[in-house]
Amino acid sequence: MNRSLRPVAPLLVTLLALAACSAPGDSGSGDSKSDSGPIKIAVVDARSGQLSSLGDWEYKGAKLAVDEWNKKGGINGRKIQLKSFDDQGDPTIGTNLARKIADEKYIAMIGTAESAVTIAMAPVLKQSGIPNITSGQADGLVALKSPFLFLNGPTSTTYDTTLAKYLIQDQGYKKIAMITNNGSFGKGEHDAFSKAAKDLGVTPLTDQVVTTDQKDFSAALTTIRSKKPQAVFIGSEEVEAGLIVKQARDLGITAPFAGAAPQGTPVFMNTAGQAAVEGTIVSSPYLGNDVSPAAQKFAAAYKAAYGEDAELHGAKAYDGTTILLTALKTSDVATGQELADAIRATAYDGLLGQFKYGPDGVGITTTSIGIIKSGKLVAQK
Repeated sequence: MNRSLRPVAPLLVTLLALAACSAPGDSGSGDSKSDSGPIKIAVVDARSGQLSSLGDWEYKGAKLAVDEWNKKGGINGRKIQLKSFDDQGDPTIGTNLARKIADEKYIAMIGTAESAVTIAMAPVLKQSGIPNITSGQADGLVALKSPFLFLNGPTSTTYDTTLAKYLIQDQGYKKIAMITNNGSFGKGEHDAFSKAAKDLGVTPLTDQVVTTDQKDFSAALTTIRSKKPQAVFIGSEEVEAGLIVKQARDLGITAPFAGAAPQGTPVFMNTAGQAAVEGTIVSSPYLGNDVSPAAQKFAAAYKAAYGEDAELHGAKAYDGTTILLTALKTSDVATGQELADAIRATAYDGLLGQFKYGPDGVGITTTSIGIIKSGKLVAQK
């Protein structure tokens, strides 16, 4: 009796191990098409710490899209289950969360808004066959060349090329200073803007780099003030950028600041103060809630759901989630590579513009210029 069971035990152990290791995109994980349970989607962002505002906006935008689909019956009669994970803005925590998401059989992920965290998570998600639609914008995301990674907005190159052309060609500014941080976002902004300016024949007067956790910028700003710039390019996240601008005004720097997505947010404006940010020049694919009938409808639904005004990051997450849900619908709730292919094949007229994904995972390649006036970002005519 015991002899007859011995050959079976090793086989059973092997089968159990294979089942435990299979990823959501693998046939061994259980075919989601034949599953009548909820469709599990993870949304990962900083929900605590200095970048928590990003996570809050992202989650609310994604949840709004999911709630709208669930009210209409979900997908193929199945409810969509959205769960938020807090990466705390930490790449190591993000990597651990990627493993957790794979272990718990989530079939797709929305987020993060922090490029460094997304980059850290990408290898695990790729190996596990989990498509990821991120709100990060660093060009390093594209450099990964992962067939499972998609951007729900433009890259830093797009943001900053548009901005450099406006400053140098349209406004005629030749004396431009730079201040960026040494994080993934700041470095991406630094490299993209400096290249775009150089291509247009302008070398920055000074190129100041600060740390991501810095609070006192007086040394860098004093150097910038001495150069008498016509404009100051800033590459930093919302809170730090707001502190930089506030301190710059206190030091008597009157030149307008110019930047990308963070400078169009209420956190940036509130941190610096309305008077300090007046005239700030922003490159963005979403300049406000009145830019189109679709934006007005989204903003009204966002306000009704959360009691606050929508902004770019919520709109990005809403677009990205809608693209994912559309791909799940058209693919009959595919997983893995099949779902990634369905996302790439999805053309979508979104809040940020017309999405059409290329092999690099970038779906939208245009931004517009806005100016902060009286506390609001308005389109530059």
